[in-house]
Amino acid sequence: MTTARITIEPMQAKYNPQVGRLLVHGFRGKFQHLTNMNDDDLALFFEKLFDHFPTEASNQRMVALQEGEVIGTLSIKWYVKSNMKQEKQNLPPWKSFNSFGIWNFLKMLIGFSLLDHKPQAGECYIADVVVHPDHRSKGVGKLLFEWAQQFVQTEPNLNILSLHVSDKNPRAKHLYEKLSFHTHSQKNSIMRHFLFSELKWHFMVQRLK
Repeated sequence: MTTARITIEPMQAKYNPQVGRLLVHGFRGKFQHLTNMNDDDLALFFEKLFDHFPTEASNQRMVALQEGEVIGTLSIKWYVKSNMKQEKQNLPPWKSFNSFGIWNFLKMLIGFSLLDHKPQAGECYIADVVVHPDHRSKGVGKLLFEWAQQFVQTEPNLNILSLHVSDKNPRAKHLYEKLSFHTHSQKNSIMRHFLFSELKWHFMVQRLK
């Protein structure tokens, strides 16, 4: 039996529901520890965020597709030098999220803020990467990372890929090491420990130029 080809393509609005549910598979542990939302609510919350925050000039989300199904996703953002004062990003409209409850809404926004990272000059940061549980160990993650590596190599102002991984996820850390990432620094975050029960984080990098 021939396995259907996997393609890596830019995110489109039509994939928002599938990617929202895919992120639940990847980050259920973090956000269900933070809130009392179930899988369906979390998936809908992510989907609404995609609707409110489309792709900007300094970030890109890609999806791995097989026969029209989203089986993986990777989000990157990078440093962009600008002489213009950047506009402050607006908060999502409360009326679009009021079904989740005010406390869940606020705690999710605080959680996203604590997980945020500002790339430095030359840095392309992998904000998240998730492969559907049914498609793991099939090379999907490797294809997504290869796309990110090629992106950095073709951008003249970028030379480093970076990411964060929790010390409580040694399997992922080992995988990144196999992909030639190394730990650049380690940090204990009391707030991340309080909200996500994950104290120690590794900042890993891969220099490509």
